[in-house]
Amino acid sequence: MILYAAPIFLGAFLLFLVQPIIAKQILPWFGGSAAVWATCMVFFQMALLLGYAYADWTTRRLTHRRQVVLHIALLALSLLLLPIIPDAAWKPAGNEDPAWRILGLLAVTIGLPYFLLSTTSPLMQAWFAWRFHHAAPYRLFALSNLASLLALLFYPVAIEPWVTTATQSVSWSVIYGVFALLSIATAAVSIRNAGADKVDVPVAAGGRDADAVKPGLGQQLVWLTLAAMASFLLLAVTNHICQNVASLPFLWILPLTLYLATFIFCFDHPRWYRRNIFLVLAAVALPVMAWYSDSLDLKVAIPIYLGGLFVCCMFCHGELSQLKPAPRFLTTYYLMISLGGAIGGLLVGLVAPHLLSGYFELGIGLVACAALLLYRTFRIAWWAMLGCAAVVGATAWGAGKAIDYQVSDSRVMMRNFYSVLRTREYTEPVPFRSMVHGGIVHGGQLLDPDLRFAPSSYFGPNSGYGRMFASLPDAPRKVGVIGLGAGSIIAYARKGDTFRFYEINPQVVELARREFTFMADSPAKIDVVLGDGRLSLEREASQQFDVLAMDAFSGDSIPLHLLTREAMTIYLRHLKPGGVLAFQATNRFIDIAPVVASLAAEHGLTAVMISDAAGSEEGADYWISGTDQILVTSNRALLESGMIRDAGKAITAPAGFRIWTDSFNNLLHVLK
Repeated sequence: MILYAAPIFLGAFLLFLVQPIIAKQILPWFGGSAAVWATCMVFFQMALLLGYAYADWTTRRLTHRRQVVLHIALLALSLLLLPIIPDAAWKPAGNEDPAWRILGLLAVTIGLPYFLLSTTSPLMQAWFAWRFHHAAPYRLFALSNLASLLALLFYPVAIEPWVTTATQSVSWSVIYGVFALLSIATAAVSIRNAGADKVDVPVAAGGRDADAVKPGLGQQLVWLTLAAMASFLLLAVTNHICQNVASLPFLWILPLTLYLATFIFCFDHPRWYRRNIFLVLAAVALPVMAWYSDSLDLKVAIPIYLGGLFVCCMFCHGELSQLKPAPRFLTTYYLMISLGGAIGGLLVGLVAPHLLSGYFELGIGLVACAALLLYRTFRIAWWAMLGCAAVVGATAWGAGKAIDYQVSDSRVMMRNFYSVLRTREYTEPVPFRSMVHGGIVHGGQLLDPDLRFAPSSYFGPNSGYGRMFASLPDAPRKVGVIGLGAGSIIAYARKGDTFRFYEINPQVVELARREFTFMADSPAKIDVVLGDGRLSLEREASQQFDVLAMDAFSGDSIPLHLLTREAMTIYLRHLKPGGVLAFQATNRFIDIAPVVASLAAEHGLTAVMISDAAGSEEGADYWISGTDQILVTSNRALLESGMIRDAGKAITAPAGFRIWTDSFNNLLHVLK
């Protein structure tokens, strides 16, 4: 068995190790949003589907000899495509569909190696069952998922904190070469140890289970539905977490680890899936998840989401494991599982952003899973069916409440690849309109004509921005801002000023122009550059900004590619001598102060934190938000001005803190 187990284990390890390696490298190119990982997952699942389809087709249609020759040729060809380093030519210009560009980039960079890795488990299991007439090769499937799980656990602990992304790609490519040679050797031995009467017939023909009944279409649809449900919930829960913290590998890996663990438990041995226990747990978890699906208290919500995801995936994969066919049909079985996984991924990654106006997919998935639970308990007993019908109702009620919360409180709701955007309006005591992404306000405007240019939200008069603008000289100022939001920072614009915004999301620009008047009525010149702010600055000649502000957000998460050594070099090229870099550091989960302080110190600059709790105080104006903002400059006169000196606190990085680069960052070190 070791001859087949070794390539299965190594192939599965590489299959899941490459996912965070490649996704982390391209994440900064596309704005750092959670949608990048969701789109990557669509590619991974589609490639897995193609790999399983290849294994199924070649097993049923080709003789073993021809199947082996074809596979060896493809493995040899894939070695010519190494190493797996994304070409910078795929960086977006700002006017294309990011999803299709990501899919094309991944296809060119890792397409064939990933495809061949995905064929390994079903193909080797089929060869194993064919050679030894083994009735139960399914434990090899559990082995492959164990290897995948180890890869995911290995990456955030032993690779991401210590190894640069370039080294990760090269090292992975070297190990892939070893895998290819091992697979070729296994294929060669498989032919050599079989007689001519065996190698010249298809693998799926004959064997101990030659008389087994082929699973019907209805059975295959059940396989597909169970697999699709688990995949759908995996991506929906991952998106929900990442959009409110940060889209980073270890936050992608947590849900994926639980998902894979359920595969391991359910396919290793029947003792792990106790049907009566997990049906009850799923019946409890689904309505609880639905009722908390609009919660921003992530310390409570994340354990509920992750625990619920584990229970629901145990239900789906446990039911799948109980429906295993005879080994003769295992490639078809795996094909339907992978097709279901791909469908679930497509629905969340590509369909939902185009068809749904809000983040409704998590609630929809929970209701669908409850309905699937009802279907699978239909024949147990009348009371079980009645209980599951109540679960469907309770889950639908909770999901509907969460969806209604998003819709009923919104003037406008829009969605695309990058985000869901809404505007809300408040009337008492003073009319105020805000722009919201997820549950986070991204600026707003007072609606009273006499107050529409009054500072608000994160730009109050006592915030870091407010104190900085009050302390700058009276001369005309050129201000660059990465992230437009509602345009609230324009409240500080004066005649003769130029404010140049860099915004990746075209819907933000559309909403800022339609729902707010800052841009139309400003006395300053307002420019908007569409595209990722860092990439746009990288392409431009020096703008000689007096102020360059980093105010880009995705939900409450921070695009970390804006906080690296390479990004800092770009910023300083665009800054006048004595100019100011301003970083929005307001966040519930991440403390970027040591990151910014280390970057400032490397260039001999001073970093000052200005915190404004005014918006959090009882009786405070509700349109002013509490803020933490960091100013970085060499301008001593500005730092010594009264407004900044009185509120600013110089910050330094802890001893031994490693500067973030495009090849290295470690979010775990800066979690609050």
